[in-house]
Amino acid sequence: MSRRIGSFFAFRPNRRLRTSRWLALFAIGAMLGGTVLLFKLSLGKLHAVSVAMNRSGVGIVQESGQAAAAETTDAGEPPGDRGGGDRPPAAEDKPRPSPARDKGASSGGEKAEATKEPEIRVYLTGEKRVETVPLETYVRGVIAAEMPIEFELEALKAQAIAARTYIVRRLERGDGSGVPVKGADVTDTIEHQVYVSLKELEDKWPEADRESSMRKLNDAVAETKGQIITYAGEPIEAVFFSTSNGHTENSEDYWQQKVPYLRSVASPWDEKLSPKYKETVELSLQAFYGKLGIAKKGRAKPAIRVTEKTEGGRIGRITIGETDFTGREVREKLGLASSQFTWRVKGDTIAITTYGYGHGVGMSQWGANGMAQEGRTAEDILRYYYTGTRVEQASKLPFVSNS
Repeated sequence: MSRRIGSFFAFRPNRRLRTSRWLALFAIGAMLGGTVLLFKLSLGKLHAVSVAMNRSGVGIVQESGQAAAAETTDAGEPPGDRGGGDRPPAAEDKPRPSPARDKGASSGGEKAEATKEPEIRVYLTGEKRVETVPLETYVRGVIAAEMPIEFELEALKAQAIAARTYIVRRLERGDGSGVPVKGADVTDTIEHQVYVSLKELEDKWPEADRESSMRKLNDAVAETKGQIITYAGEPIEAVFFSTSNGHTENSEDYWQQKVPYLRSVASPWDEKLSPKYKETVELSLQAFYGKLGIAKKGRAKPAIRVTEKTEGGRIGRITIGETDFTGREVREKLGLASSQFTWRVKGDTIAITTYGYGHGVGMSQWGANGMAQEGRTAEDILRYYYTGTRVEQASKLPFVSNS
């Protein structure tokens, strides 16, 4: 309806038209509100993705309260030495940057690839080939080679963490020492860590015990996945050996290099448990002198005198005839199980009795099993044998390429 006012017409909307206008305005408002809501949700999703990417790309170690574990065998030259053989630990070295093994390092997808479990390239000396396996598979192969499966699970877990720490430290530093071929990170010998290949693992135990042994081995790895031992925020040189003489050694008493976490501690479990605690070997005096590189003086008994003992009770220095040796030198020249020994000369032979098996530095494997039997956890064991250390979760494992 309309009515004339002067020369203009006034328009008076009816009720139906007013209602239509309000419905239109309501529809427009609803559309605008929905658009704003969708925009906010998109922003929130983008923020969440950004946070996730940041979390996946930062940090080297993150503390974990979970316990760790281990296992061992007693093969090797010199006998009983593990976790780097007789090579002195490089505890004072700073980590060196290592190139990513996975392809690419710039795009988001490539960055995600770099956070995958690293692969370890093991040179199998007997087969003269390289076997490439994921880190945790490598750790499993080391435990199987280095510790009897009959050991307590917590001891096996302690060995797993020590083995993982050793290879993580090696990769972090780009350490390719002792590898005879290109394209490998470690060998399967005591030069690094003894390792059982995937093929050998299938036949390691009798068929009746295979399933239970593999389950126990897998548990030791799974329950410690990603865990390493650190000191001052860095992976340690996790050396270990078979059997102590009642104490472990200070690092400087064997390698002439003081490492703060490789300190002498009591290890009373070994004597009672380890079949390798005590061993006697006999040598002719001619062989004895010949291996030591000293001249035999007629039929006279050799004059042997210990001049220095280590804090761990082993022979630090010894004089044989007119020649001075360290206990380690005598052990290695004569192929003895330990540098703690006594001797007895009878006629033209000398009987040497050793106590303990291995270099004595770091974790005693039989001692670890004794602690586990008393109810100690893997973390308890590791913190005991590696003074002042922590068991932590590696949130970003290092990659290295030796090619």
